[in-house]
Amino acid sequence: MRLATRIAVAVAVVVPLLVLASGWVMVRLVTGDVHAATDAHLRERAAAVRPEALSLLRAMANDRPASVEQARQRRLFTSALDVGIRVAGPDGTVSGGPQPAASATLPAPADAARPVTLTAGGRGWRALAVPLSSPRPAVRGTLWLFSADTAGRRQIAQVRRRVVTVALLTAPVAGIAAWLAAVRLARPLAALRRRAAGIDPRAGAARLDHTPTGVPEVDDLARTLRTLLARYDEQAARTAEALATARSFSAAASHELRTPLMGMRINLDVLAGDPAPDAAGRAEVLADLRDGHDRLLGLLVMLRTLAQGDLVEADAFVPADLADILDAAVRDLRRDHPGAEVSVDAPAPCPVQGWPPGLRSAVDNLLRNAVLHGAGRVEAALTRAPDGAAVRLTVADHGPGVPPDARSGVFARFRRRPGSPGSGLGLALVGQQAALHGGAAAVTDRPDGAPGAYFVLDLPTEVPALPRQRDWLGGEDGAAMGPGAPGAPQDFHKERS
Repeated sequence: MRLATRIAVAVAVVVPLLVLASGWVMVRLVTGDVHAATDAHLRERAAAVRPEALSLLRAMANDRPASVEQARQRRLFTSALDVGIRVAGPDGTVSGGPQPAASATLPAPADAARPVTLTAGGRGWRALAVPLSSPRPAVRGTLWLFSADTAGRRQIAQVRRRVVTVALLTAPVAGIAAWLAAVRLARPLAALRRRAAGIDPRAGAARLDHTPTGVPEVDDLARTLRTLLARYDEQAARTAEALATARSFSAAASHELRTPLMGMRINLDVLAGDPAPDAAGRAEVLADLRDGHDRLLGLLVMLRTLAQGDLVEADAFVPADLADILDAAVRDLRRDHPGAEVSVDAPAPCPVQGWPPGLRSAVDNLLRNAVLHGAGRVEAALTRAPDGAAVRLTVADHGPGVPPDARSGVFARFRRRPGSPGSGLGLALVGQQAALHGGAAAVTDRPDGAPGAYFVLDLPTEVPALPRQRDWLGGEDGAAMGPGAPGAPQDFHKERS
């Protein structure tokens, strides 16, 4: 059942009930007004006839002559006017005027001290009992006054009929009017439904065009739908990015792992060949196999880390101490490269807001790059900006450095110098994490003029909103951005054609 029909049915049922309830209240009020007028008349007549009724009661008690009693009765009935009178005493009852039959049962006088309604012979009466008492002679009685309730009952019955008639007439009229009003008021909702039904997510981003209607419920619903569609678009985009990242991971792994796997296969064929290699050759082949295995494992770890960076969400960013991360990375580096000489200059603590696994990966790769490609002592230092808004990590070595013409692509994916033992992904991870944290990564000459590479990683302490698109793993040239100057933000997303 449509909303307009439901509203019409509800109004068609509720309105007559409201009319009946109002009519019941009106009938009660009319009844009270009618009875109040009758009761006021009874009290007025009671005050007027009471002295005559008391005189008649004394005459009846003193056994006065019949003529005296009749004279008193005439005066009593004359003063009563249109009200029925009944005087009940110990010596009998005298009655006159319109009143219930003598056989009708009357309430106790105490219960009729205020006017009450009686029904006798199919007629309604208002009755009032007034006590009579005389000290000389000592006699007690009751004065009853009666007023016909016929006119009041007719008036009340007429009000009831009119209320019922109005209720029956308002049911269809109210239902039709409510249906028309509901149809008119539901037009903005129907228009919103049509626009929402026309949205096709397969044709592009889900957008809902809505012009404010002035109906708060409809406008609130439109805003809710817009928010829902925006979240749907965001999740759909993230799903597409995750699928693209998975494809890129598969393609990159297939491409980059082919060479080490082929080398390992050749070495295995050599070991299984005839004639078998001598001890020295066998040791050399096994060393090549270990190197190939290490390179293979390193490639998989690097590719997985790049993929994680492309898919990380904002809720993964938590407060972290970069000084603790640097100390842990240096301890692991000294364990893996016992001959490496590393110095650290870092204030503690050095808090930042970031993704701890990504920060650790960036620091690890800067230190390992300096050990593998540099020479002499590796110098790592942390400094904080005077306003506390940024932190800078520098890693310097005493090797050949990076030529100026090669610095623009040093953070690109799979870029490595000839003969490099690395995977070509370490510095790409550094660039990815710099962009992911809203910072910058760069390589320059050493400030002291000595030979060697000087890597700079600038990170803000408060991370801005994450970039919408991340294609470090799937960028066409292997890099989502180029390196920028220290402290300058880098472009995270490489636009595709």
